[in-house]
Amino acid sequence: MNLSSISSQIPSTQPQWVKRFAKLGLAAKGVVYCLVGILAFMAAFEIGGRSERNLNKQGVFQFIMDQPFGQFLLALVAVGLVCYALWRLTQAFLDNERKGNDAKGIGRRAGYAFSGLVYGFLAYGSLRTVLGSQGNQGGDSTRQTLVREILQKPFGQWLIGLAGLCIIGIGLYQIYRALSGKYLKNVQTSSIKTELKEMIIRSGKVGYIARGIVWGLIGYLFIKAALEANASEAGGSSTAFAFLEKASYGSFLLGAVALGLFCYGIFMFVRARYEVINTSS
Repeated sequence: MNLSSISSQIPSTQPQWVKRFAKLGLAAKGVVYCLVGILAFMAAFEIGGRSERNLNKQGVFQFIMDQPFGQFLLALVAVGLVCYALWRLTQAFLDNERKGNDAKGIGRRAGYAFSGLVYGFLAYGSLRTVLGSQGNQGGDSTRQTLVREILQKPFGQWLIGLAGLCIIGIGLYQIYRALSGKYLKNVQTSSIKTELKEMIIRSGKVGYIARGIVWGLIGYLFIKAALEANASEAGGSSTAFAFLEKASYGSFLLGAVALGLFCYGIFMFVRARYEVINTSS
């Protein structure tokens, strides 16, 4: 795919349009991850009768719907997720970040496009929940059905195993961003109040590490599904949480990861406030 030729056919964007979409999208992402963290922590210590089942983003949408004015609140989150998806797609096709057209640049822009598509599907799932027709869309059972179909194809186990390795790679990259400080690259930390700066920086680091751990666990479960030719081993975040819960000291492990995901959500609000959003292609 030639991203340059595609971007040349798209009308130039207005800077304020891009900034507003990015900031609203990051805030919506923060809401989702904070709720994932809270619900996972409650499940870890069996608070309020919560369990690790359905602790995916679709479960979060349903949780929002169950609150007072839930339909209105979830509609706002859905709009935010649409904005986030459009911002990522803008980064991919208009190259606002000036990643270029070499192999590395195309790889980064393809990553933006993938993120845009993922959050576009999440926005679609949240809108279905608002309209009361969510069904089983977006859950771990959907992933397991897809994995089951792929496993029945020639080289299916290899494909699922490769997907697992790629997912682990994403997780390791999240941890690398945390430890290297790259997660702060576009954040104007000088504008953050001195008394809050250290806590915010640490919350971002912890958050990215926790997110990397979850990605790594999901990848490991995909590889396990491939090796055992058993689609039920694969899944998303709720399957990863269940895996942690079954480990030794599982409640504490899940609780720690849950707090990390909550920190990641908080850092998305920080990004929404302090990140420099590039708007010129």
